[in-house]
Amino acid sequence: MNINNKFFVLALLFISVVINYMDRTNISVAAKFIADDLDLTSVQMGVIFSAFAWTYSAMQIPGGMIVDAVRVRILYPVILVAWSLATIVQGLVTSLAAMVGCRMAVGMFEAPSYPTNNKIVTHWFAERQRASAIAVYTSGQFIGLAFLMPILAVIQEWFGWRGLFIISGLIGIAWAAVWYFMYREPGEKDVGSELCADDNERQATPSWTNIRFALTNRKLWGIYIGQFCLGSTLIFFLTWFPTYLAEYRGLDNLKTGFWASIPFTAAFFGVLCSGFTSDWLVKRGYSNEFARKTPVIVGLLLSGTVIAANYVESMAAVTFFLSLAFFGNGLASINWVFVSLVAPRHMVGLVGGCFNFIGGLSAVVIPVAIGFLVQDGDFRPALLLIGGLALVGMCSYLFLVGRVEEIRVPGQEVETLSV
Repeated sequence: MNINNKFFVLALLFISVVINYMDRTNISVAAKFIADDLDLTSVQMGVIFSAFAWTYSAMQIPGGMIVDAVRVRILYPVILVAWSLATIVQGLVTSLAAMVGCRMAVGMFEAPSYPTNNKIVTHWFAERQRASAIAVYTSGQFIGLAFLMPILAVIQEWFGWRGLFIISGLIGIAWAAVWYFMYREPGEKDVGSELCADDNERQATPSWTNIRFALTNRKLWGIYIGQFCLGSTLIFFLTWFPTYLAEYRGLDNLKTGFWASIPFTAAFFGVLCSGFTSDWLVKRGYSNEFARKTPVIVGLLLSGTVIAANYVESMAAVTFFLSLAFFGNGLASINWVFVSLVAPRHMVGLVGGCFNFIGGLSAVVIPVAIGFLVQDGDFRPALLLIGGLALVGMCSYLFLVGRVEEIRVPGQEVETLSV
């Protein structure tokens, strides 16, 4: 197989996203056992869930600037090894402080990953193909977890929660080696990309002018707020969802792994449906406003139906509404395409960093907020919170984003920086 083929590159991205989210969410599978072993309260577990996002969010803008300046083939293996080592160490800790520190380390080193993914797609795929490409690699976070949730539960059953972290980390280190030897930049040898090597090799010099622009543009704030609200639903499923099933709905460990996989499968179909439908609408001549916005707006509206799980009792009904909400989250998850389409071309990494920084704040706030809301064992206020935020995100895309087109920065030349 030609390693320069763009669809092979997309397969590498897909697997990288699966591993990325495995190392984010193994904590949720292990949460009940960590809490019992380390004698932690729900609020303390909320802090552990949130700790990942403290550094993940804080490093988004610096990480985005690094992505604009460093070659992907070098950057990706480095951050993969770094966050995988931090994952392994989680399996060795014996205190709340040490666990928080490890989660912060994982967040810091994963921070450049999604801006990197978006940069790769921007360079390898034409505009009319990007929503589909983003949908494919983003689906890795859903389908990977749909299959991984039961597998991770079994690994934990066999090796304990400490073994779960160690095995997860070793997988990431092995994949870093595969990435380095298999990935090539567009322009190296015989390229399958539709973009020229010169365009890809042009790197933006970090500047405060660019940062100020990325943080003050109204159109960009529309997608930033939408990402925060979308992330609020996602972070519930990545952190508190297994605990919700185990403690509030009374399921054991293996049943929790099975039931938890169903909404992730729904989200997988949602994101693929969204991406391919969006690109199909573009090819049929529909405007970017309709083709790109419609799946995101409909998806956020459906995410709000998570509230309905408060008013049903059977696991089948609960799973239906949670799956419908997460299907909607999947539909809206092509929102990375807006970074690719509206960001000034020389600022894709920086804008992606800002976008993920604001979105990452949901992972700082929501886990702790839920920890406080569920102290008495009642998850209904938590579902009301994330359902309401989904509707706020829908309004952001409706009223703030405007026309979906590249933002021009008057009079600004693109400086270059070789790394």
